[in-house]
Amino acid sequence: MDLRQNLLSEKRNYLVGSVLLIFISLICVGFSMVGSDDFDLARQEVLLRKIGHELLLQSGDSTSRVLPVKKIAENEYQISFENELSFQPDSLVNTIQRLLAEGPFARDYVVNVVNPDNAGVVFGYAISKNKKDDIIACKGRRQPIGCYAVNIQFKPTGIITAKNEYLFVSLLALAFVSFVFLRSVKSGRSLSDSRNKGLLRLGSISFDAESRKLMINGKAIELTRTETRVLQIFALSPNEVIERSRLQKEIWEDDGVIVGRSLDMFISKLRKKLEVDPNINIVVIRGKGYKLEISS
Repeated sequence: MDLRQNLLSEKRNYLVGSVLLIFISLICVGFSMVGSDDFDLARQEVLLRKIGHELLLQSGDSTSRVLPVKKIAENEYQISFENELSFQPDSLVNTIQRLLAEGPFARDYVVNVVNPDNAGVVFGYAISKNKKDDIIACKGRRQPIGCYAVNIQFKPTGIITAKNEYLFVSLLALAFVSFVFLRSVKSGRSLSDSRNKGLLRLGSISFDAESRKLMINGKAIELTRTETRVLQIFALSPNEVIERSRLQKEIWEDDGVIVGRSLDMFISKLRKKLEVDPNINIVVIRGKGYKLEISS
């Protein structure tokens, strides 16, 4: 009985430890992803400013500023300039593609060169990881000097998708572990409560180990302390052979004395008290030990 309780306790401790370990790991990975996300966004903005810098140089402007990069929508950024400029679509496409290849985001994006004054699109194109899906028009036509801004919209993949998948898998993992843990705790509590109360069912007889009684049809049959200890071992393993040496060791070893014939005497007494239910009997298994037989 003590061994089973110890195993149950170890199982609960193992599950608690597993839940805590998974929970802590998920938190650490989550913070790591957030930190990585912030760093990649900062790096992406630097690349966008570098794009603006090279576009100014291609326009022949080496002194005016690239204004702060604006986030105008989810996954969309705007590069604007202090002064007017002109651009060659071919050079713009090549420059943006070359610089964004150094960044952490996906290679799918849409570029629109707009006039901030009227929000009109002067030039636009789309790039995909699958080259056959690229959409590039109006190449080879140099655009006149004007007030332009470059809007770049990224496909919502990479970091964002990975984070959503991570959260989904994390919730599933926590739900599964929590389910296993709660079932184990509930089962453990039921078993523990039953054993703490000392109530075991043997056929039509209720065995109350705490009060050392057998109950049947409202009648109580008193048991001695040793009889109770012997019957507990049988009751926890009904219809299983219990070795004689095990019974002697668990019942009398703590007292420092093991008397071989004492066991036979208590088995005989228990048989008589269990006779109230003809479906219950303690039988001798020659050369092995005893077995509490409970027939339905």
